[in-house]
Amino acid sequence: MSTEVSLTTLGWRQHFQSQVNPDSTDAPARIMSVHRGRVEIARESGESSIDLRGNSATLGLTVGDWVLVDAEQSQITTRLQPFALFQRRAAGTAGDIQAIAANVDTLFIVTSANRDFNVARLERYLAIAHDAGAFPVIIITKRDLAESPEDFVAAAAKLSAGILVEVLDARDEDQVAVLRTWCGEGQTVALLGSSGVGKSTIINTLSGSDLHTSAAREDDQRGRHTTTSRSMHLLLDGGWLIDTPGMRELQLVDVGDALDDVFSDVAALAERCRFTDCGHESEPGCVVQEAIANDTLDPDRLRRYQKLQLEDRRNTESIAERRSRDKHFGKMIKSVLGEKKKHPGGR
Repeated sequence: MSTEVSLTTLGWRQHFQSQVNPDSTDAPARIMSVHRGRVEIARESGESSIDLRGNSATLGLTVGDWVLVDAEQSQITTRLQPFALFQRRAAGTAGDIQAIAANVDTLFIVTSANRDFNVARLERYLAIAHDAGAFPVIIITKRDLAESPEDFVAAAAKLSAGILVEVLDARDEDQVAVLRTWCGEGQTVALLGSSGVGKSTIINTLSGSDLHTSAAREDDQRGRHTTTSRSMHLLLDGGWLIDTPGMRELQLVDVGDALDDVFSDVAALAERCRFTDCGHESEPGCVVQEAIANDTLDPDRLRRYQKLQLEDRRNTESIAERRSRDKHFGKMIKSVLGEKKKHPGGR
């Protein structure tokens, strides 16, 4: 990136301008990458690194965020509210929410025409895209290795009404050119997908850079992790691309409405059931089960929908609610065990 660049090129828009006090002397900047204890930012005057230690205003920052920096350009004073935010439940038992990327216009959901292709994972990614308000595009790579790439396209196209699916060889500039529609000046795209599906290769082709890539293992066609931190890359067409580490599992958080969008066929049927709390199992007047019996709805699709709903409900619980429930459950177990000790032979 050049030493000077306009805010518009960086992705600045009215959504952020409306949050800035006209009398403020702080300058807008965008987070280019996040590291332990520091971030790399870009602003009109150039790029720099800012130390995050001891600065409460930097809590929760993620790549793609817009912030305000002080006149000395040494401290972040404000994190501006994003118009889109991808997040997940962080690893561990605390249930904290972890931001993945902010202010993304288009989400490239990357899979490949081999064993990595997984319908359930794609539905999960689609729900995340819908929840953040980003436009999802499913990209199926390694077209050259598939005997019938159209089969993968057909399977992906069934996952959500109107979903756009592209199949290509990520190394071929002419084939990757179809993605440039979403990569114009000021636009931001992000990639999600497992390791080894070609995300870094796509970035190389779109940006003209030379990121490290790693071939898939021959035994199972799964790739090795080649991206270890989230970062933004300037594209040849003037847009920005956010790369994220490969994630085998992405937990859903507060995406109930988004699930209904992705599974709009199931949700529409459920609205017609006799009972509003229908579990779609053996209840009378269940339109969903009727559709399954008539072969107009795949029972596996219903099961995946219900599984994601259950996961979302649990992950959306507040930390306090979860800890309270778990504490209550623990006390109940101790009480039962205590009674057994008192009456070992009782019934």
